Amino acid sequence: MKILSVAAVFALITASTTGASGADWFRWRGPDLNGISQETGWQAQWSAQGPKQLWKASVGIGFSSFSVSNGRVYTTGNSNNTDTVYCFDADSGKIVWKHSYPCPLDAKYFEGGTAATPTVDGDRVYTFSRRGHLFCLGAADGTVIWSKNLNDELGAEIPTWGFASSALVEGDLVILNAGGAGAAFDKKTGKAVWNSGKTVGGYATAVLLNTGQERAVAIFAAQSLVAVRAADGRELWRYPWKTDYDVNAADPIISADRVFISSGYNHGATVVKINGSQPEKVWENKNMRNHFNSCVLWQQYLYGADESELRCLSLDTGEVKWKYPQFGKGSLMLADGKIIGLSEKGELIIAEASPAAFKPISRAQVLTGKCWTTPVLSNGHIYCRNASGQVVCLDVSGKQTAQR
Repeated sequence: MKILSVAAVFALITASTTGASGADWFRWRGPDLNGISQETGWQAQWSAQGPKQLWKASVGIGFSSFSVSNGRVYTTGNSNNTDTVYCFDADSGKIVWKHSYPCPLDAKYFEGGTAATPTVDGDRVYTFSRRGHLFCLGAADGTVIWSKNLNDELGAEIPTWGFASSALVEGDLVILNAGGAGAAFDKKTGKAVWNSGKTVGGYATAVLLNTGQERAVAIFAAQSLVAVRAADGRELWRYPWKTDYDVNAADPIISADRVFISSGYNHGATVVKINGSQPEKVWENKNMRNHFNSCVLWQQYLYGADESELRCLSLDTGEVKWKYPQFGKGSLMLADGKIIGLSEKGELIIAEASPAAFKPISRAQVLTGKCWTTPVLSNGHIYCRNASGQVVCLDVSGKQTAQR
């Protein structure tokens, strides 16, 4: 039997345990609501075959992304006019529980299906359907704690392409983009706390906005960007932003006293400066037209899909720094200074987040079909899906197996 030195033993232990410094991704756009993960040490370079596939699943038609919390992964899909909320074991892909309810597919110029991403808050999961079903489920077993329908209870008009915002949990409230400028419910009981009427809302998820002493949220409504007080929904200011078909779908991006918004249908983007009760335009142009997927802001540069190509834009000036045309209406997040992008045709791309040029590090074809859903990196795994509901979990942990 070969005797190993202390140094050799330590090296083996290190080799078997080194890898990603993990982080849960428990809601849409991540813990900080900005599409950026604090995870480090994950594997950004792969062999020609791409990262190892740990598991795959089929969840039904839809565009819901993933939330990851306490070793479990949550997403949704639609089959046979039935929505299903899935909870998977993150390592094995085994279904821990699922919850289903009737909801029409609502295909309209696209596949239809689910849109919002589940939000995990402690031992509860909040989901919102295209037709206004709001559920509070037990994270452990999917038990329905409370539920309601916003269209039935508040008379909130269903947008042309259905409700799409994910639930934002702020304090004791669950806030949604519904009505003219949002609606809020008690997260424990589901009781309505405030709403903004029956007018049709936008498609983006509410984003926290720091206005000093008051906690506020930015709601990208159907025809304007609106800031409301989180506690009672009182409007603080409004900035008009009328888009064709009233499609304001990409989340606002907050940077100190500035807010970036962008819309598709050749509308464009703007940065406004928050100045008292009336925001002031800093710049506006057509250099970034987010159809539905949000940009990510990193070191004063925006990375996102402009209609059908990946672009880098200066937050300060709106100037285009580079373009990558083979991306389509894809989506992305950032981690460790790197872009994790999924093209519309299912190519997973890792690239440096740099305004100097598009600098790909690795790429792999991981899915086929239409891919509009934002990929998620969490705890050394990347989760991707396509419109038909094919899900893949990829290992980028960088862990090495000890050699004997």
